[in-house]
Amino acid sequence: MDQVVDAYLEVGIKPFLELGFMPSGLASGDQTVFWWKGNVTPPADHRQWAALVQAVLRHLVDRYGIEEVRTWPVEVWNEPNLVNFWQGADQEAYFRLYETTVLALKEVDADLQVGGPAISPGADDWWAPFADFVARRDLPTDFVSFHAYTSGPAQHVPFGVYQTLRRPESLLEQFATPGKLLAGTVLAGKPVHVTEFNTSYRPDNPVHDTAYNAAYLAPVLAAGGDVVDSFSYWTFCDVFEEENIPTSIFHGGFGMLTHRQIKKPTYHLYAFMARMGADVLARGDDHLVTRDAAGRVTVLAWQPVGGTDDPVEPERHELSLSVPVGPAAARPGRLPAAAYVHRSDTDEERGNAFTAWQRMGRPASPTHRQEDALREAAEPVRSHTTLPVVDGRVRLDVTLGRHGVTLLEIDPVVDETPEWLDDGRILGRGPYGG
Repeated sequence: MDQVVDAYLEVGIKPFLELGFMPSGLASGDQTVFWWKGNVTPPADHRQWAALVQAVLRHLVDRYGIEEVRTWPVEVWNEPNLVNFWQGADQEAYFRLYETTVLALKEVDADLQVGGPAISPGADDWWAPFADFVARRDLPTDFVSFHAYTSGPAQHVPFGVYQTLRRPESLLEQFATPGKLLAGTVLAGKPVHVTEFNTSYRPDNPVHDTAYNAAYLAPVLAAGGDVVDSFSYWTFCDVFEEENIPTSIFHGGFGMLTHRQIKKPTYHLYAFMARMGADVLARGDDHLVTRDAAGRVTVLAWQPVGGTDDPVEPERHELSLSVPVGPAAARPGRLPAAAYVHRSDTDEERGNAFTAWQRMGRPASPTHRQEDALREAAEPVRSHTTLPVVDGRVRLDVTLGRHGVTLLEIDPVVDETPEWLDDGRILGRGPYGG
């Protein structure tokens, strides 16, 4: 555990702790899940469970400091509404575990954040009983948590599954539901955390490796913060073994990265978002426009996609936007005559290692040369241009490839070309000369 948390903190990740599964030495039964046998039964002795929870948190406090650990939410269990993850999906047994855990944590430090019930999609009938229980028992609950996916039943094939998908809007509807159902309860207004979300809930569904997955989730990333406090893509990478050890480098894993850390299109969606500003200027069905503290304007654009029952998306998607361009920091108060536009693209053809892997013949374990080629194919395609600024605005006419996601970064141009330079005299007959 120390190695995991150390590695997270070194790269700027704050843990969101989940307490589970039940250690076999504390378990009341032998029901397990997954090939590595995570025990899903209640504790035989709740006092021993409480002691273990306290020992873990006290160790973390000793190692990282109380001020740091107070910033790590602690979630009680995983999807107790499912019989696979909690024996009998026994609601009363979960509520008892929740009470034991909350009281144990608050005894370590009253300001530790704790919450639940970490339920899976389709379990909205748990919200009212959960709120009633914590109210009746006067239990401190700092946040509520749940999971969201849009896929249908698994259609099994050897070493994988296929599934139907609902429209992306379904994820946003799921995000908003707990807030509506908890209105008027003691949990109204509490922070809401989606501790897992994705298209498919399976770690062996090829959809996760595709550009479609990125385009599908783009509007969710653009609007999800309107209705929840956080939403965690499941998962960072394909180092994940619920359904046994992966059989090939691309196997439909949840991750944004393959298990050799090759970037998938969904990784680029997140990387693009990370380069955007906090000030939202505009948002539409296919775009998000932001500005950062320095005045730089960024545009995330995507091809809208549907679910299984919707028409197939066309080969390209076009949009036109007019966005503001402020003065350069070097020349305050003076609007520029031109803007530099830097563009990064991922779609079915570009910035897409999965497509390259398919064309290679789907090597299960690529050679070093193939792996190098996949890493190159995974990089977004970069391009750039200069556009005129008219009345402080620049017009963007953007064409996206199929299932495309693009980031445009727009900066005012400050022309520092010396008067004596003459690009027309550069040999090469290229774009420089007249």
